Amino acid sequence: MIIKTVSAETLSFLKKMRLPVLLILLLLSFQLPAQSNKRAADFNIHIGVMQPGKLNAITDVSGVTVGHTTLIKADSVRTGVTVILPHGGNLFQQKVPAAVYTGNGFGKLAGSTQIKELGNIESPIVLTNTLGVATAMNAIVSYTLSLKGNENVQSVNAVVGETNDGYLNDIRGRHIKEQDVLNAIHNASPGKLTEGNVGAGTGTVCFGFKGGIGTASRVLPKKLGDYTVGVLVQTNFGGVLTVDGVPVGEELKKYYLRDQLNETPDGSCLIVVATDAPLDARNLERLAKRAFMGLARTGGIASNGSGDYVIAFSTDSTLRIPSDGREKLTQTIVANDAMSPLFMAAIEATEEAIINSLLAAATMKGKNGRIVEALPPDKLKEILLKYKRSTD
Repeated sequence: MIIKTVSAETLSFLKKMRLPVLLILLLLSFQLPAQSNKRAADFNIHIGVMQPGKLNAITDVSGVTVGHTTLIKADSVRTGVTVILPHGGNLFQQKVPAAVYTGNGFGKLAGSTQIKELGNIESPIVLTNTLGVATAMNAIVSYTLSLKGNENVQSVNAVVGETNDGYLNDIRGRHIKEQDVLNAIHNASPGKLTEGNVGAGTGTVCFGFKGGIGTASRVLPKKLGDYTVGVLVQTNFGGVLTVDGVPVGEELKKYYLRDQLNETPDGSCLIVVATDAPLDARNLERLAKRAFMGLARTGGIASNGSGDYVIAFSTDSTLRIPSDGREKLTQTIVANDAMSPLFMAAIEATEEAIINSLLAAATMKGKNGRIVEALPPDKLKEILLKYKRSTD
């Protein structure tokens, strides 16, 4: 699993040296910053009232897979790619209902206008850094055109979101290559996910601490449909950190406007919401809006310089849209009056996914010797105890 998350150049170099496999693995382990492997549950933080899925991850939604490529090279490359696939088939031939909600539009979400117009997604969803969007789009086009059944395809709506990791990463070097995106697509898998300093979250900063990739899920009670809502986030934004209602940023004296010269809330947050509930594009947009409320509950303020987007899609197989235009005229979908539990699930899962991205991340040193510290676990425990949130 380590080899999947290092650059192709680094791996190739080590192989050319003809080193023993165990030594290569040892060298690779030194390249990757240690993940804390901590999540909200490890601090006895139970966000909301709904039940998490088995993995408490976006991959609790059946059929969803996630892949990462992590680039950590020399002293200034700290970036990567994260890919989310709604199902394991040909997405162009079997599109999924989808929607986009823009919390603040200072960002680049390629493919968003077609999603809004047609209400579906026909490609993998790729998250990367700001200057890697064009490369990721080219990779998606190459991937889609190469699939069996797409021999006559002449247009692909590549969906790519980004956050700017230029504080820790040599972003102008444009180190993301098409193969990095393709590797993430081909390595995408179900099951437990790596969070924190991985993939598109490798070089990100959140609330002044090390951010990254985070995920969580919620499952509705059987009497309400037994549906699952899963969320994955790429966190790179600011504000005043709040953890399950506790003012952690204030307690740590690290928050926006405390030091107006050095602190900034600018950045971005990409939120991907998946559900197996049969929702059309209209109600998926309503679901996406509620996910943004989860971001607000963590203390994010969607600042002027922040690109905050939510992409939501349904994996329900009966709602797939075939590329030949033979879409069903009638479909069974969740009624408006039954949406509220799904709204709550999206809010809770988004809030927890953001907190998980912080707890899983490790302190990182990057471009120009800059260091971004991880959220300190010991101090967090003290603060939670002070506010009567037991961590025992």
